[in-house]
Amino acid sequence: MQQLVTTDWLNENLDRVKILDASWHLPNTNRDALKEYQENHIKNAIFFDLDKNSNQNSNLPHMLSEKKDWEKTVSELGINNSDHIIVYDNSDVISSCRVWYNFLYFGHDPNLISVLDGGFKKWSDGKKPIDNNIVEFSNTNYSANENKNMVIDKDLVNKNITKKVFQLIDARGKQRFLGLQPESRAELRSGNINGSINLPFTELINLKNKTFKDKDDLTKVFTDNNISLEKDMAFTCGSGVTACILGLANSIISGKKPMIYDGSWAEYGLKE
Repeated sequence: MQQLVTTDWLNENLDRVKILDASWHLPNTNRDALKEYQENHIKNAIFFDLDKNSNQNSNLPHMLSEKKDWEKTVSELGINNSDHIIVYDNSDVISSCRVWYNFLYFGHDPNLISVLDGGFKKWSDGKKPIDNNIVEFSNTNYSANENKNMVIDKDLVNKNITKKVFQLIDARGKQRFLGLQPESRAELRSGNINGSINLPFTELINLKNKTFKDKDDLTKVFTDNNISLEKDMAFTCGSGVTACILGLANSIISGKKPMIYDGSWAEYGLKE
């Protein structure tokens, strides 16, 4: 799996890949990802709307689409099954990792879906090509194949509390995990899933340039947080976005595809 590519690599391969701007911002940031994309983006990039391209029949945020809807979305973006897709973002929550996960879930070749390490910040800091031209590609006939073992639901999460088949790791910040900071959604209680382990996603990132730490450092972060690399793990967070950062980091360590609790705290934390 080629989980990450560098900004230098992308700059040398701009015309040989499909590039997605998957920026998504928390509502309280008052940022408009589409507007920012329209003003400035990596040359040839297509905007990927994470809210719009998630399951529209669910009242939970960012849930996986139905297979036919995903095929339609990706086909309308002009992406083929044989394309190498590079996903980037300009977001504090590194939303590109969620789109990387979605493509893996729907069967895209793991060697042909990668996240741009450092995202738009590192790209622009390196003075690489940025423009505001909106490129459009002809529709394709994309075909998806679901990897259903990459997602878990609330029922499996509850069963695992007693069975302990896998480690459930929560990417939210420590204050939210401990219930000391209220959730941004009023319908959610504070706290965490019984038996889950907290690993804030920020511990995996070099905050200076938003790149991932290297494999040895990632391994140390996991083990320092009492996570066994020998035991299966699944990832959760607030709404299924930052869980995928942990999933990508573990994929760098282990080579395994991530397993995500799609509903995350947006589902599990609902007040009765």
